[in-house]
Amino acid sequence: MKILIDIGHPAHVHYFRNFIGLMTKKGHQFHITSRDKEVTFDLLRKFNIPFTSRGKGGKGFLGKILYILQADLKLIRDGLRFKPDILLSFASTYAAHASFVLGKPHLAFDDTEHSKYEIFLYRSFTKVFLNPQCFKKNFGNKQIRFKGFMELCYLHPKYFNPDNNVLLQLRLKETERFVLLRFVSWTAGHDLSETGFSSETKVNLVKTLSEYVKIFISSESKLPEELEQYRLPVSPEKLHDVLFYSTLYIGEGATTASECAMLGTPAIYVNSLSAGTLEEQERLGLLFSFRNPEGVLEKTLELLKMPDLKTEFHKRRNAMLAKSIDVTAFMVWFVENYPGSVKIMKENPEYQERFR
Repeated sequence: MKILIDIGHPAHVHYFRNFIGLMTKKGHQFHITSRDKEVTFDLLRKFNIPFTSRGKGGKGFLGKILYILQADLKLIRDGLRFKPDILLSFASTYAAHASFVLGKPHLAFDDTEHSKYEIFLYRSFTKVFLNPQCFKKNFGNKQIRFKGFMELCYLHPKYFNPDNNVLLQLRLKETERFVLLRFVSWTAGHDLSETGFSSETKVNLVKTLSEYVKIFISSESKLPEELEQYRLPVSPEKLHDVLFYSTLYIGEGATTASECAMLGTPAIYVNSLSAGTLEEQERLGLLFSFRNPEGVLEKTLELLKMPDLKTEFHKRRNAMLAKSIDVTAFMVWFVENYPGSVKIMKENPEYQERFR
């Protein structure tokens, strides 16, 4: 089978990298297209995944419209050369459009209900929508729901083993407590008119917390000068090791908050946007969600005072894992057996219980 995958964000590399590895060993062929966004190319190279670039994206309304045309043409040209049997993505407008022109099915994973602009653009051109059970949007007969979260594609215990060498890079002892802060760039389509921390709030938060624990910051955007000394000094592929050993995470990034939930690290998510996955993880006691920074410091100090904080959250994480499938194994089966897999899942959704 020949599979074209479009990558639009660093997280998407992680969603598909184990799938690509397993399917390649089975003899399937891949063509990967990718947006030049943040550390996406670095991750693809780090995991030895060949790819072609579809550019950086557009700015402003007109720029985004022009970029759709540019990226669509890129994927169509690549598709005509590669001749895929299936196109696969995480909510890619461009893969969906290209699939229509190429006459091949597009299978889309998605867990972000508030991405209304992107959903509008890819929905009509997609054959199957694969969503977590807690995803709140209904795609009707095209929808397949699975028991789990996208982050389990790479943070399930079958695929992730934390490397404590990252603590040496951070000059920390294994018992030393630290908090990771993450700030996003607010440039995604679904981020328009949304907010998180102001520069002043960032500075005040770090100043207060540094009296209790060590602080590291991961930021997509420029930091206030006085916070640069806290910037996380590790390469992007080591972020999950950092998250695993963190005492606590505070940040605007939904994916990173959800990653912490998969790893048993308490997370405080600060963003005016939410999603079904985050609400489910909050219901399971894996993270805490705030629409703005008000109350974040108080919650942080409350958690830091909890005895055996990480032990408690690892218990909650294990309870979540007991109810979840191995999403990558499910993905391999579903794509290899498509379209028969659609019929099986429609007739018997519990078939996915085999993938644990």
